[in-house]
Amino acid sequence: MKGDRVEIVVDAGDTTRTYEVVAGRAGRRVETAVRRGVVEVSEVTRTGVVVRTARFMANRVLALVEQPVPREDGSEISGRTGQPLREDPET
Repeated sequence: MKGDRVEIVVDAGDTTRTYEVVAGRAGRRVETAVRRGVVEVSEVTRTGVVVRTARFMANRVLALVEQPVPREDGSEISGRTGQPLREDPET
């Protein structure tokens, strides 16, 4: 939903860098995925088309913070936010 935000803190050698991916328009959302040692954060339209993607090496990511906009209609799926960064246990 518009306003959803993901902040990524990355180790850049002697310092850290913070990146943000924001769903800037109505009907867009931000999705995260961890695959094969790469963290992908994508802005996606409501039809599923990826608008932009940020990719980071998983061993360099220090923090991944999802900050969803509070839903007024109660459509928020409980338990999906604030999960630790980890691999998919099914693989």
